[in-house]
Amino acid sequence: MSSVEENFPRGGTQTKAPKRKAARPPSVDQDNLFKTQDEDRTQKRKRNIQDRTKPKKFLKSEKKIIVKTNAKDFELLTAESLTEGMLLLGCVKESNQLELVISLPNGLIGFVQVTRICDAYNKMLNEQVAKDEHLADLNPLSDLFSPGMLLRCSVVSIEKTATGHQNIQLTINPKDVNKALNTAALRPGMLLSGCISSVEDHGYLIDIGIKAAKAFLPRQKAQSYLQSTNKGAELHIGQYLNCLIEEVKNNGRIIRLTINQLEIAAAIATEEQNWALNNLLPGLVVKAQIQEVTPLGLSLSFLSSFTGIVDFMHLGSAKARNYTPSQMVKACILSIEPSSKAIHLSLRRVFLQPGIQLGQLSSDRIGVILADSRVKTFHKKVGATFILDDGTLGFAHLKHLSDSSNSFRPEAFKPGSKHKCRIIDYSLMDDLPLLSLKQRILDARFLRYHDVHPGQVVEGTVLALKPFGMQVKVTEHIKGLVPCLHLADVLLKNPEKKYSVGSTVKCRVLTSNPEERKLILTLKRTLVDSKLPVLASYAGAKPGMITHGFVVCAREFGCIVKFCNDIKGLVPKNELGTEPLTVPQEAFSEGQVVKVMVLKCEPEQERLLLSFKLTDNALAENSTGKVFSKKREITYETGQMVDVSILKKKEGGLEVTILPDNVSAYIPMMHLSDHVSNCKLWWHWLKENDVLHRVICLHDKGGHITLSRKPAVISAVEEEQVVKSFSDLEPGLLLTGYVRNIMPYGVFVEFPYGLTGLVPKSAMSDKFVTDPKDHFVIGQTVIAKVTSTDEEKQRILLSLKVSDCSSEDSVSESFSLLNQYFNELQEIKSIMCKRDDSSVGQRLCELNLGQKLDLVVHDIKTDGSALFSGTCVSGLTVIATHSHLGGKSVVPGEKARAVVLYIDSLKSKVCVSLRDELLSPKPKKLTKNSQHPAIVQYVAMEHAVVSLVGTGQLLAIPVASHFNDTFRFDSEKLKVGQSVTVVLKTEQEADHGILLAAQSPTKRKNMIRSRHESETLEDTVSMVKHSLCLGDVVKGTVKSVKPTHALVAIDDKLTGSIHASQILDDVPIGTFPTSKLKVGQEVSARVIGGRDIRTHRYLPITHPHFTHTFPELSVRPSELNGESNTALGPEDEKTLTPFKPGQMVTCFIKKYNAIKKWLEVEISPNVRGRVPQLLLSLNPKVLKYADKNFKNGQAVTAMVTGSDVTETKLCLSLTGVHSLEKGTITLGCVRKVIQFTGLIIALPFGKTGKVSLFHVSDSYAEQPLENFSIGKIVRCCVISNKDNTIEVSLRQSRVNPKSHSKVEDPEITCLDNVQKGQFVKGYVKSITLSGIFFGLSDTVVGRIQLKHITSLFVPDQSLYTKYIHVGQFLIAKVLSVNKEENHVELSILPEDTGKSSIIPESLCVPRNEVNTSTKKLRKRKRENSESVQEVKPKRKRTRCTDDNDSGVEVYCREEEEEEEEKMCEKKSKGREAPRLKVSTSFIWEESLNVLDTIMLKPKEQSSDTEEEDDPQSMVKKQTKKKKELEKQRAEKELSKLETALMDPNWQPQTADDFDRLVLGNPDSSILWLQYMAFHLQATEIEKARAVAERALKTISFREEQEKLNVWVALLNLENMYGTEEALMKVFERAIQYNEPLKVFQQLADIYTGSEKYKQADDLYNAMLKRFRQEKSVWVKYATFLLKRGLVEAAHRLLPRALKCLPDKEHVDVISKLAQLEFHFGDPEHAKAIFENTMSTYPKRTDIWSVYIDMMIKHGTQKEVRDIFERVIHLSLAAKKMKFFFKRYLEYEKKYGTPETVQAVKSAALEYVESKRSLAES
Repeated sequence: MSSVEENFPRGGTQTKAPKRKAARPPSVDQDNLFKTQDEDRTQKRKRNIQDRTKPKKFLKSEKKIIVKTNAKDFELLTAESLTEGMLLLGCVKESNQLELVISLPNGLIGFVQVTRICDAYNKMLNEQVAKDEHLADLNPLSDLFSPGMLLRCSVVSIEKTATGHQNIQLTINPKDVNKALNTAALRPGMLLSGCISSVEDHGYLIDIGIKAAKAFLPRQKAQSYLQSTNKGAELHIGQYLNCLIEEVKNNGRIIRLTINQLEIAAAIATEEQNWALNNLLPGLVVKAQIQEVTPLGLSLSFLSSFTGIVDFMHLGSAKARNYTPSQMVKACILSIEPSSKAIHLSLRRVFLQPGIQLGQLSSDRIGVILADSRVKTFHKKVGATFILDDGTLGFAHLKHLSDSSNSFRPEAFKPGSKHKCRIIDYSLMDDLPLLSLKQRILDARFLRYHDVHPGQVVEGTVLALKPFGMQVKVTEHIKGLVPCLHLADVLLKNPEKKYSVGSTVKCRVLTSNPEERKLILTLKRTLVDSKLPVLASYAGAKPGMITHGFVVCAREFGCIVKFCNDIKGLVPKNELGTEPLTVPQEAFSEGQVVKVMVLKCEPEQERLLLSFKLTDNALAENSTGKVFSKKREITYETGQMVDVSILKKKEGGLEVTILPDNVSAYIPMMHLSDHVSNCKLWWHWLKENDVLHRVICLHDKGGHITLSRKPAVISAVEEEQVVKSFSDLEPGLLLTGYVRNIMPYGVFVEFPYGLTGLVPKSAMSDKFVTDPKDHFVIGQTVIAKVTSTDEEKQRILLSLKVSDCSSEDSVSESFSLLNQYFNELQEIKSIMCKRDDSSVGQRLCELNLGQKLDLVVHDIKTDGSALFSGTCVSGLTVIATHSHLGGKSVVPGEKARAVVLYIDSLKSKVCVSLRDELLSPKPKKLTKNSQHPAIVQYVAMEHAVVSLVGTGQLLAIPVASHFNDTFRFDSEKLKVGQSVTVVLKTEQEADHGILLAAQSPTKRKNMIRSRHESETLEDTVSMVKHSLCLGDVVKGTVKSVKPTHALVAIDDKLTGSIHASQILDDVPIGTFPTSKLKVGQEVSARVIGGRDIRTHRYLPITHPHFTHTFPELSVRPSELNGESNTALGPEDEKTLTPFKPGQMVTCFIKKYNAIKKWLEVEISPNVRGRVPQLLLSLNPKVLKYADKNFKNGQAVTAMVTGSDVTETKLCLSLTGVHSLEKGTITLGCVRKVIQFTGLIIALPFGKTGKVSLFHVSDSYAEQPLENFSIGKIVRCCVISNKDNTIEVSLRQSRVNPKSHSKVEDPEITCLDNVQKGQFVKGYVKSITLSGIFFGLSDTVVGRIQLKHITSLFVPDQSLYTKYIHVGQFLIAKVLSVNKEENHVELSILPEDTGKSSIIPESLCVPRNEVNTSTKKLRKRKRENSESVQEVKPKRKRTRCTDDNDSGVEVYCREEEEEEEEKMCEKKSKGREAPRLKVSTSFIWEESLNVLDTIMLKPKEQSSDTEEEDDPQSMVKKQTKKKKELEKQRAEKELSKLETALMDPNWQPQTADDFDRLVLGNPDSSILWLQYMAFHLQATEIEKARAVAERALKTISFREEQEKLNVWVALLNLENMYGTEEALMKVFERAIQYNEPLKVFQQLADIYTGSEKYKQADDLYNAMLKRFRQEKSVWVKYATFLLKRGLVEAAHRLLPRALKCLPDKEHVDVISKLAQLEFHFGDPEHAKAIFENTMSTYPKRTDIWSVYIDMMIKHGTQKEVRDIFERVIHLSLAAKKMKFFFKRYLEYEKKYGTPETVQAVKSAALEYVESKRSLAES
């Protein structure tokens, strides 16, 4: 209360307060700020009068000060007004190599030389100059200073240039800027500028210009700055920083700085920092009070004793008339003139947050002339502000308002008058365009380098002649260079004779680089005076364009020509236009001006192809074109037939000469034939000097003649089925042409006589076109149909659809293509026969299709195909596929007879068949146009070879039915073994040795039968007899849609099925094809097979019961169009023959079998397959929820791995794994966990792999196998597969090689990976008497000698096996490596590894105590030789049970026992047997008991012998000792147990312990959860479930929360270890026994925590439906969405919530969602929500309070204060207002200044006064 009373004193203002510097705390008696009761009114009036009179006196004194301010103080800064040492705030405008260009206030420009950055940067510059080599650490100014950066500068000098301009030289060196500061003046919170002077390990040393002070910036502070500003990973020496002093130590000698942007942006200079006029710095933000408002600006007072001015340029966004005297504002200091004490400030908002960069860095309107700009204000002796055409303001200095001072007329610049002006610059500091009204500037062609563009012709004055060229002055500020090469058309030896300094020259701009202020010009007369178009960009280079350029390089391959803007192009040797055999270097010289024509341009690749061969007119002007002008006297018209002789073969065609005129021409390769495959054959077998007849001229352009040999084009021209002009075109016209270009949006087709049209993508094919390049190739012959023309734009739209361009007789059309193809093959064959130099060609000529050959088997390939050899086929590759071996088992060397199916003359390959029906045909006479069934034997690119059913005769049929029929889906393509119907077209075999035929169009039959209403579908299916055949098209209605098939009612009785694979030609992966069909939809389908109703097997069409089958249908477009003929045959082993391992297939998911753990899929109606669990994915999470990740009916791509045991189903893989080779990454299932050894992993394909401890993880651990349980799915990598033993690795570096995760313990493969002194990790292999064998990897084992285990003496060797076991994890140090003997010596001594000793030191003794103890023992032994035998068993047991003995005593007893054992060694060897020969798989407790029993037997024997001597005494002694021993042991065990149970830190170790605990406290859920966790650690999932069920039955029904805790634990268990079904069952039970909402929320949290976001989202949506009126659900879901970054979804949630929730909950929900937006979403959106809420509910103080809290955390100080100001002016109850005033005051005390604190108190007093006056009235 005291603080409240201090801050808010009772009553009004006190009379004595103004006289004191600080307000005195009033007495408690008077403190009652919010008291509203009536008090003595006369006292109030007196106080009020005093309060009113006091400020009046202050205002009078203020007026006296204001009178002293005159207009001169408001003058803008000019170069003349600047003085040396004056401090200014500037902004980087340009960053050049040697200087910075700085924008200063009031439109001034300054320069900072590279030597005036800081001392550390200067030192590095000097080093670089001294060494004459670049220093890596020295960064250029452009890297250190970016445009827009604010800098504190000090004026060094103001120099006058030769032109009379003022050159302001500045420095930013901290020693110059901060020279007035010293260590005593430094205070925390001060904002200083500094430069990086040194980079240290933990931070940076900052040069702040104070020699006695060492300023340090921690690296952590710098990293956050670098991340927020994206300025790289390191700060560099010389980098300029705004620094805030965090801490001052040792009287200012040590300073810690921060560069946090938020802290710097909020930094304000205060009185506590003791700023003085001599050390005040520009850039400081201060809180000021307005003293005077004038038209020229404002007068401010700040920091209690300073006065400054704000000129009209820096009044900020608010206008001057909006400012009032005494108003408090924030201002930034722009400049300080110490001598005159003049301080300029700015109210612009951009300067009020120090450290930020200016946003707008330039204006794109510089140089623009504005005709009518209105004067806004005119300032005498300053200048004028103008309103520009776009409404923005501009400023013109007084000197720029007229050409001279004499012509200046102030009356012409009255407000509203219009003037013509030009924007000459942009002031970054003032955010104003700078204008000029000078006539010479208005008339100037160029103002800056940006205005000069390549290719422009400019005039300039010669400045100087240098060895490297001539300097030319274009304007006052623009200078250019003419290189020596460009001084004239020829190289000048003495340029000074032609040019003199001061002379005027006319140049053309070659290149312009405004950033570097470089301009390259040329004086070559031809280039300057050229009237041809200027080439200044690759995009502007159009084919056929003629322009001037100059040669920069001449080589053997041609010339490189350069143009403006560094555009370069290549003129190939054949385009030079020189005499044959002329060397280009001799014909062309560097710098020579040439005239070129553009042939081709690729702007993206910046490639330009040129030619010196121009058109006739242009060529006549060129002196080098005399020879060619004679040749061009002969012209060739389009369509003219010529004969040509081949000159040269090029990669893309043939260079030919037209006979008999010997004129050069060119035939592209794709114009050698209409058939693409034949084009390549022609090109391959044609040779130089071969003569081609009947070649047509396509066009003669630019001296280039292009010819074509396409028969279709020649026929079209000869028959005049072409159009010669655009006016001849009509829609519907069919034209023969060829593909000129292929673009993503369509194909361009060119016709003879040069017309070109576009075929859009939609009109390219009757099929869906994905990529046009899949359908056509450039140069291909096509038939195009004109669809539309645009005469104005000369555009033609075409169609290439076969349905539009083909004739009705498709059989004759396709046969003509086939006939032409084989005729061309015969022509090529005749050319091959003439080649004497080609033995391969001769043998190819001798072969014909269908010819029988005697061959020898040469080799058998892995795919089953066979290679053959023979004398008749030497040099050729002869091959027969597996299917064409005819089931014969051939071996290398065996003779075989084969028939030729296909001859590939390009690859010299022959395909043959050994099938008996083809080798021994039964020919019969065939008639033309007869139809025959046939089987496809071979499919080539242009044709297919088929054999007639029954006779075995071979025929050739065309693959395509039309020129445009170029694309087929895989399902439409002809396949070997497919049945087709062919129409015979030739009765006799021609020269090619085979009959020709064409595919028959399929007959269509529709058989419709009505169905009686009483018949069911099953009855119909079982009894209906139909007459459908394969290929028949039927119409039906979809009855039902299943995941993998749909049932279609063909008529009332007959029902068919459509499989998912028979719906689409191209099935997108991941889609559901059957979803395309809807119930009730009418479909047309083709019959592709029939399935027997009883056996469900597909019957062949010839089967007698085919008419009783269940029809299998297809609605694929290719089937309906007849382009594909699918026929389903019987399901047998041949059905799977086409599928080979490694082949990719598209299949459809039928279901996931959770019991068998495999995915059942269907490839086609008669082919099914399975995907084993481990081949479903490479992600174990996918397998965990396989039933959800694999939806029924979904299309997936799988790889064939083989077939199952029955060979009726395919085995598939979705991971791409079909074999377990080395390096294969796959999934495995843990089958067995072998403690201290490794894992046994079940792998795909029934294989098993082993994982050693070294390959469990990339980091070795003490319990490497603790996270593995039987049945866990893991990702593994095969590292070896030898001798049926597969070794796999679970290391992340192997299974996820792309993750680049850190490998803590890399694999050690050999001794080369081990170095002396290295620390290694590994596992104990074995423990022997010679030491420990320690495994570093599977292949490298080291030894740890006993002396390197512990430095102390171990008296009992069994301690080693007690504390070290096989498989134990250790860290060792390498002592030595002997590679010759493969030995590695290691040490685990604490002094070597730094770890604690493995064997407790309490069980060992120092080496120096060993001898002393031994002597004492021997002496005692001699004295008590008889009693030793009796005491020994007791000591033995004591040692085994009591572990708390001291080390020495233990040692003594053990030494005793060792000596006794040595004495008894001869008598009883069995005593040492249990100690020496211990099994490797024992348990310590059992082994100790065994030792005891074995040791007791000899004792009993010896006692018996003694009894014979003294039976009575020995029996008494033995019985007494035994009883005593048993009693002691029992007491010790009992005390141990009691002590353990009493220990509060005791943890249960066994299930019995837990049972005991839960019996004592059955309602404690914590105990039950610990019990469950105990079982889960041992991977005993079922036991953990059982414990949970016990807990649910045991806990009392009244303990609802305890029960809920167990339910949540059970849900967690099922989520982590169980299936989704088990989780849902537990969830449903939990809902029944608990409050459903709590259970829903807990499960949602579980899903979110385990990153199952899909399930969580589904659950939240279910909650929104079930608990729509619970606001917690809406808030929780919004939190979930925002945390995942789904901001838009969260935004859509609020309107839904408001619709569902009651009105009373609206405000709370809005508030909660807004808070979430602040934390996880968009703060601006959150502000908007709060503002909207507060405008609707202004009285909700709780929402105001939340809003204030959020803004304090996420908003700026200004925004927080604005909210407080709004709240304290609300009309609320006094109690609430007091609360807000208290909060406002606390905020200002924490973040504000004394002035703001006082302002809050004043506002509170005002509020109290207003309340009292209200009460009085």
